[in-house]
Amino acid sequence: MPATARRLWSQRLCTAALWALCGVSLAWWGLKLTQPSMQASAPLAAQPTPAVDAQALARLLGADALPAQGTVAEAPARLVLSGVLAGTRSGHGAALIAIDGKPAKPYRVGAEVQPGLVVQSLGAREARLGAALDGPATMTLELPRKR
Repeated sequence: MPATARRLWSQRLCTAALWALCGVSLAWWGLKLTQPSMQASAPLAAQPTPAVDAQALARLLGADALPAQGTVAEAPARLVLSGVLAGTRSGHGAALIAIDGKPAKPYRVGAEVQPGLVVQSLGAREARLGAALDGPATMTLELPRKR
């Protein structure tokens, strides 16, 4: 067999091997991509977050005692009165109240600011809030004093 014929057959053999390798690779990826994923079908169980005892943590950090926690006790720190539009004759109006540092929104008398907290009445520089419109006021928000 002459040298040119040998070289021609070796090129053909290498080309056939490369094509076979490409075919095997294509078949493997085709099977891999069409196979249903076992990981996606098994949902992860949600881990419950541990409850933190705020009183014990405060004592550990050196505080004497914390006040009893409730939505009304926490509300003054979370609510900031930005402005009051009180009606002089009607007694109605609106209070601009910011909650948790977000932009202030207007709340009319009788509107619910948070669950269980309603704007009861408005003054020149204050807004009185309570659980119900007719009930006693549980907190009073005042406008910050100008310096």
